[in-house]
Amino acid sequence: MKTAIWLYMFLFLAFFDLHAQYPILTPFAVSLGAAPVFIGWMMGIYALTHLPGNLIAGTVIDKHGSRRYIIFSLVSAGIVLLLQAHVQYPWQLLVLRSISGFVLAFLSPACLALLASLSKNEVTQGKYMSGHGVVHTLASVVSPAAGAFIVAHTGYSTTFQGLGWLLIATGVMAVFSVPKPVKAMTDALGGNEEAAMTSPAPSVSWRYFILPFVVSCSQGILFFELPLRDTGVEGIKSTGILFSVLSIGALVTLSMLFINRYSPYKRVIAGVLLMALCFFGMAAFPHVPLVVILFILGSAKGIIFPGLASMFIQLSGGSKLGRIFSLQSIAMSIGSFIGPIAAGQLRGSVSPYYIAFVLLMAGLMMIPINRKGSALHPHINENPV
Repeated sequence: MKTAIWLYMFLFLAFFDLHAQYPILTPFAVSLGAAPVFIGWMMGIYALTHLPGNLIAGTVIDKHGSRRYIIFSLVSAGIVLLLQAHVQYPWQLLVLRSISGFVLAFLSPACLALLASLSKNEVTQGKYMSGHGVVHTLASVVSPAAGAFIVAHTGYSTTFQGLGWLLIATGVMAVFSVPKPVKAMTDALGGNEEAAMTSPAPSVSWRYFILPFVVSCSQGILFFELPLRDTGVEGIKSTGILFSVLSIGALVTLSMLFINRYSPYKRVIAGVLLMALCFFGMAAFPHVPLVVILFILGSAKGIIFPGLASMFIQLSGGSKLGRIFSLQSIAMSIGSFIGPIAAGQLRGSVSPYYIAFVLLMAGLMMIPINRKGSALHPHINENPV
């Protein structure tokens, strides 16, 4: 439990740092002279360079544990942000975002694998996943608005420097706080490093990874489109507040602990459907207050992400967790890459929010169900998590 508490604190600081950039990256790129299409590629390249990092992370985390990769990811991302404070041309920002995407690709699989490996009990693992979601959401509630207000008063350079030093400090704290031998991880994988390397790969149908793909694709569209409403100082503040509203909605559903009593598969399906309806509402009913729709959209996120983690733990049977979560991250990286680029290319002819709606509904139709409504896998059933 002590390891989980330390990890939650590191996650909070890291997520605060990363989410604070969401409302300011697009205006920063605009200030450098970047066009909307270039901004789409800038956001997409971050996700694209996630892919090689995710592919590497899946194997090395199962082999060596999560500690060294958490430290590497945090410190390296902080250094990139320090360099980002001195960017003068759009292409420089593109290069640094691509590097940042690679180094941060190790963070999420490492953290999720470490949390899941702290216990073999599925109920306890589910609680750890919910705790991860709560920490993530608490950080994202205040960080977008905080990042926007800091930029409005100190400028982009000072803001990026402050965020960079915060990530580096968090990585240094992890050196002294995360234990070197993660025994729970090796136990979960079969008792030793050799078992981790030689145990068979988990059999999880690729169709289940469609859900994190379409969810991240729709999120990438939202993160691209929302800041373009207004790129002025007041617009940056407004965008930061809207992102915080999104996170508050997620915090509400994460706090409803009774939701964890239901099948993770059902939770994910219900959350994706609700998210799709929100994007349809933004595309078809622009007169509906955006704050209301974003609050509901955030509530859907609070249902989806803990459910996804619990679902993949059950699908894998608790083995090769690093590889499973790296595959989930790969699916999300591809979606995050495609989403902003598609929005940048098509926003002149069709609402990007409608594209997100279509993708989410198509993803739902690709997931197989049986007559009881649970996933077609022996580890997924109707029993409460």
